[in-house]
Amino acid sequence: MSEHEIGLIRTSLSVVEPLAGEITVYFYAILFARYPEVRPMFPPGMDTQRDRLLRALLRVVDLVDDPRKLVRFCGHLGRDHRKFGTLPAHFPAVGECLLASLARYAGSAWTPEIAAAWTKAYGTVAQVMISAAEEDEAVRPAVWPATVVHRVSRGNGIAEITVRPHMPYAYAAGQYAGIETPWWPKQWRYYSVANAPREDGTLTFHVRAVPGGSVSEALVHRAAVGDVIRLGPPMGDMVLDVAEHEELLFVAGGTGLAPIRALIEEVARRGGRRRVHLFLGARTGAELYGVDEMLRMAQKHHWLTIRGAVSDEYVPGIRGTLPEVLADYGPWYEHDVFLSGPVQMVVTAKETLTLSGTRPDRIHHDPFETPVLSAP
Repeated sequence: MSEHEIGLIRTSLSVVEPLAGEITVYFYAILFARYPEVRPMFPPGMDTQRDRLLRALLRVVDLVDDPRKLVRFCGHLGRDHRKFGTLPAHFPAVGECLLASLARYAGSAWTPEIAAAWTKAYGTVAQVMISAAEEDEAVRPAVWPATVVHRVSRGNGIAEITVRPHMPYAYAAGQYAGIETPWWPKQWRYYSVANAPREDGTLTFHVRAVPGGSVSEALVHRAAVGDVIRLGPPMGDMVLDVAEHEELLFVAGGTGLAPIRALIEEVARRGGRRRVHLFLGARTGAELYGVDEMLRMAQKHHWLTIRGAVSDEYVPGIRGTLPEVLADYGPWYEHDVFLSGPVQMVVTAKETLTLSGTRPDRIHHDPFETPVLSAP
């Protein structure tokens, strides 16, 4: 797209962004009214779905001047949307209703030139998503049924759930997957796999029950051995192969330990030729999840160093937030950095690392639009 078209899209979005909540409600209302056949694809409760639409839209606009990243992001969306039953015929309907919603709330700021720019942008996004989905369909299923084979409570509302997919499930350590439970059909939530690929094909997830979170509470309090859930395709680029340096810094806040644990397993699986520094953080000592297991791993692997930090309680060891502790122990500019945990922790840690000389392209984390281990 031209610089002028990009400017039109961003300017028009800034006009309607304060009304984003109303726009998404209106969008789904007219979509279901004009095309009632698509309603069964969505869950009865639409609040989370509306939020996801908005975040995806904002992400597309953010990447509109970076074709490589935009294509990658839309490709992920296209592959992931297969689990909803999305077909190529659905895209024109969505585009029509999206532009109608934007036009309604932009009012007099909506011009034929802006409409043409949005039409062009949406057409590109739709084509990339359709192509990615078609290519994906040729090589793997849209969803993977998986049986729960082990479940154990880890306290503080956290359960460790291990499943065995009914079909081979290829993924890389550090990636995450959508999960749908039998109790809440069509409601998908994303969780990181907490292990590197295993010979028996099982996957372990660390799930924290979020108050009012239907899927997380079902997984923590209701799931039992023998239950069958469904997995979406593996997603995410926070994998070991993106690292260029031999020195690695892993930072995990709370239950963000899951993908970090998988990455450490992957280092061990490849022979432990890298030096790994792991910082674990929590508000209290009781919430310093998984530290005993990671200490056992450090005893087994000489290349792994572990430090735990507590911010809101006086306990033996390091006290402070993870960004503060990282600043004390840095600099880390000769490391590839992997961050996982609450969004604010990741944002602040990234700022701290960047200010101390770590290149932004050497800092890796999951996208904020798909919260890991924090979505209900």
